[in-house]
Amino acid sequence: MRERGRTPNRLAGETSPYLQQHAHNPVDWNAWGPEALERARREDKAILLSIGYAACHWCHVMAHECFEDEVIAALMNEHFVCIKVDREERPDLDHIYQLAHQLLTGRGGGWPLTAFLAPDGRPFFAGTYFPPTSRQGLPGFLQVLEAVRALYAERRGAVAGVGRRVVEALDAVDASARRPDDPDPLALDSARRALGRVFDPLHGGTRGAPKFPQAGHLELLARREATHPDDDEARSMRILTLRRMADGGIHDQLGGGFFRYAVDESWTIPHFEKMLYDNAQLLRAYTDGFRATGDEVFRGAALDTAEWALREMRLPGGAFASSLDADSGGEEGGSYVWPYEEVRALLLPDELAVASLVYGISREGNFGGRSHLVRRMSAAEAAGWLGQGEAATERLMESARAKLREARAQRLRPGMDDKVLASWNALLAGALARAGRVFERSDLVDAATGAIDFLRRELWMGGRLFASWRDGRATHPAYLDDHAFLLDALLEVLRARWRGGDLRWATELADELCGRFEDREAGGFYFTAADHEELIHRPKTAADSALPSGNGVAAQALLRMGWLLGRSDWLAAAERAIRAFAGPLREAPLAHPALLGALEDLSLPVRLAVLRGAPEALTPWRRAAGDGGERDAVFVIPAGEELPEALAAKRPLGDAVAYVCRGMNCSLPLSDLEAFRRAWEAGLAGA
Repeated sequence: MRERGRTPNRLAGETSPYLQQHAHNPVDWNAWGPEALERARREDKAILLSIGYAACHWCHVMAHECFEDEVIAALMNEHFVCIKVDREERPDLDHIYQLAHQLLTGRGGGWPLTAFLAPDGRPFFAGTYFPPTSRQGLPGFLQVLEAVRALYAERRGAVAGVGRRVVEALDAVDASARRPDDPDPLALDSARRALGRVFDPLHGGTRGAPKFPQAGHLELLARREATHPDDDEARSMRILTLRRMADGGIHDQLGGGFFRYAVDESWTIPHFEKMLYDNAQLLRAYTDGFRATGDEVFRGAALDTAEWALREMRLPGGAFASSLDADSGGEEGGSYVWPYEEVRALLLPDELAVASLVYGISREGNFGGRSHLVRRMSAAEAAGWLGQGEAATERLMESARAKLREARAQRLRPGMDDKVLASWNALLAGALARAGRVFERSDLVDAATGAIDFLRRELWMGGRLFASWRDGRATHPAYLDDHAFLLDALLEVLRARWRGGDLRWATELADELCGRFEDREAGGFYFTAADHEELIHRPKTAADSALPSGNGVAAQALLRMGWLLGRSDWLAAAERAIRAFAGPLREAPLAHPALLGALEDLSLPVRLAVLRGAPEALTPWRRAAGDGGERDAVFVIPAGEELPEALAAKRPLGDAVAYVCRGMNCSLPLSDLEAFRRAWEAGLAGA
């Protein structure tokens, strides 16, 4: 989007790649901050707020059509203070103004988000994408700008009234979280029934399109299997969804990893951006799916997702980039789809025959006359169709894949947003640690600890966590999600490889979480810290979105930290959070998978084992405990570690000893492997 010869605007010095994409627009863009807000007050102008992110296709479209247009830019500059926000750096602003858009329009939001605010930040008009001139039922942006300019100039009282009512409605949305109550013990059963009602029995996931990989629903089903092994339907729903996604076009069949969502109900054609947070959650879902079933398809999907992240997203220093763009060279999906003639020229006839059957490659294609690869059948099934041996078919398929991968590597790569987000890196670090443990891949655990070390080195300063990092600069005080996801990731890393520094950092983070974010009166955690910039609303929500709920993950992690270290204050904070959202849990249980997980853990504490002694002597003990289910946690702590008091009491005795716990109740030391095995299988302390 750079215009040669044009003087850059104020965004040129920002760290966000998304903001830098707009640094050469003719629009006089400002980043969100006190200077821009003061300018709006001083000049008595409405604020034009535009929120998006670097990988967003429609953000690019609106930028090209509107923000690069000299006439539109002149109108924006004359009548508005224009502010551009990266929703990934400022999820607080995105949350507030997406909800405001919903209240103003009665429709869900999206990106780009376009909102008009009074100088005090109160919104009075909002939309998403606008074309430059009216078309297909959408008003043109020129028309919108003129109408809003006139509204602000001539009907100031009405503008103020709308803004006031929006803020009142924002506060009312969170009102139920100010009335703590006993949670409904049947909320998990209600969520399971609700998921059954919306489930797509043909393709998995929820019915309809577009279709998102809702990792929270998969985790809910996994937990259901763990506590209700007779629920065959829950198991089949989970397996079907994982299989259909693994075979579908939402899964990059050549390069690994998953795209953000499918535009159809059969997972065939994706929206081609790849987000780190989606892949982190799906890596965990497929790892857990393999652990529960032994299905090699799930192993393959998990490992190719992990290897994609290590190969394409890992940055110098060990952290991971945020996303890959949907577009290549201005064309959505251009890096991924295949004209038939190109495939035919690359492959031998026998390779083409196999690839066409396995991946659905055809002259007609499935994406604008080209083919986006989906897995239509296995190599064994293709061998049957072709009347040849399975081993020969496998070899042909692998040689075809290698040629296609090599050809794709020569194409223009999608743009990368290389900023480091604490919350998304934490999600991936936790998933890599889990996958490393389950698949016995030390390189994945190494990658997890590398990301954790980067976050501690670059985004943890003076006892304060920051949310974003790029070009050597940490920016934006961290949010609830950053603290909660990182605390959970540290617990996962400690399960895979005990490091005393990780436990100490987890302890500091848990204290920060409770000290800076908790609602001391009603319970639960605000999205922003107590000393955060004052905005028109301080969100406190529990529903999952594309990310798991910060409140739900915080409550789960604090429970496990509390049981591990004997900290009743953390346990109490977790319980207060669950009680704070009793109303939303009762009214819409399926919207709250992470909080439901915390409720389940509170109701029936997880099974926990602490193994002490020499690491090599503890290997058979760890194997006896298995690789860890949804409701298990095994920590192997070498002798000689400096530990907090409650954990230090679980002393090493000889080469190997185990302590089995549920909640705060722990067994006597178990020095016999068979005794440990029996106690662990019984799941009861002292059994």
